Amino acid sequence: MVHRVEVTIAPDKIEDEAFIYHKVATRLKLGKEQLSWKIVRRSIDARKRPVFKVLVEVYVGEAIPDLIPDFSQQFQKVDDAPEVMIVGAGPAGYFAALECIIRGLKPIVWDRGKDVQARRRDLRAIQQFSEVNPDSNYCFGEGGAGTYSDGKLYTRSKKRGSVKRILELLVFHGATEDILVDAHPHIGSNKLPRIIANIRDTIVNYGGQVHFGKRLTDIEITEGQTSGLTFNENEPISARHVILATGHSARDIYTLLFSKGVRLDAKPFAMGVRIEHPQPLIDEMQYGRTPREQGLPAA
Repeated sequence: MVHRVEVTIAPDKIEDEAFIYHKVATRLKLGKEQLSWKIVRRSIDARKRPVFKVLVEVYVGEAIPDLIPDFSQQFQKVDDAPEVMIVGAGPAGYFAALECIIRGLKPIVWDRGKDVQARRRDLRAIQQFSEVNPDSNYCFGEGGAGTYSDGKLYTRSKKRGSVKRILELLVFHGATEDILVDAHPHIGSNKLPRIIANIRDTIVNYGGQVHFGKRLTDIEITEGQTSGLTFNENEPISARHVILATGHSARDIYTLLFSKGVRLDAKPFAMGVRIEHPQPLIDEMQYGRTPREQGLPAA
């Protein structure tokens, strides 16, 4: 039998598993020998005194299921499988490559930038010397534009379905299990580059390929069907199945598509504005006091 129960936990007790266990057991009136449990959702209610709302799943007489699927059982060796060319090694490109491997297709990923570690030197050149490499910067390169942010994973959009599978794949590749339960999860900029490199290793280990320093400069279309791609002006390849995962910053790709007569639909322009305040002020605005209580994350 499986029960779900929500309990309210003070910030200084959020890491105290014995305390949470006692509260859950008391709520359900279950004995210790009967109780196996895991947290499935965790959020902060800051309307009055900040507290955690914790949704707990309790298993009576049965084992706790695995936290994430064993994706290694789903991935297939694709060395000799039909090829799919994926242009862009950001989140869209890499997750498309993983899906290809699951479906028995061979992904070959091409990116104009550098691998996630080599990008660091180009970012340092921007910060310290105002020198910008047009193909390796905050927008371009392995991992895409979000690699060196803190990896926020929250979205209010529901039209594309559940993001649980994406979060599970990130945990499989090294993200902490907290992202599966936090209401506003983030991976952390110190962990994200390693996770991205792990995803690349999965792609390569199962027979896919990843190529860096390859800027897409031409697309050959024959009778309405993609037939070839050209990289760096003079490196043509045959390509019948292509996924463009180039991101919104690759304006040259949109110019190229327009020149080829590909239909483009304009979207409304969205602008983000960054306003910075000292962390103690943000904490006070969110939690109503500063310094924040032990156990509360930075607001």
